[in-house]
Amino acid sequence: MEDDQGDILLTKEAFDFNKVRNRLNVVNDGEQAMAYLRNEDGYTDAPRPDLILLDLNLPRMSGMEVLAEVKADAGLRTIPVVILTTSEAEEDILHSYRLHANAYVSKPVDFEQFIRVVRQIDDFFVTVVKLPAQGQRPDGRT
Repeated sequence: MEDDQGDILLTKEAFDFNKVRNRLNVVNDGEQAMAYLRNEDGYTDAPRPDLILLDLNLPRMSGMEVLAEVKADAGLRTIPVVILTTSEAEEDILHSYRLHANAYVSKPVDFEQFIRVVRQIDDFFVTVVKLPAQGQRPDGRT
């Protein structure tokens, strides 16, 4: 969930460069993010993400608000959320982990470093971590 078009392009390029197998779906504000995740308002056929890359600086509903709602929702809370943001503020880091973010990563400004970060996120959450099977939710819904 990202609103900055330059960062969206950078992320897409990093996915392509690293040959990330997962599909990248982007929404531009926090309200769209929640509609997407809940399959509402034009997103009724949106696939459930395996991983959420969440910027804290979103319009209409902040990334912190999105994180709080995702982790409070029994049907969504098992989706790993990686905060990927420009903020290095200690209060943002602490607040994110208090809301049960799975990881907090400051966006590197250098393209090569950004590519490396995306590769590490993909390696960890796709290769290393065991996640629930696609479509399985802890509340029994699919």
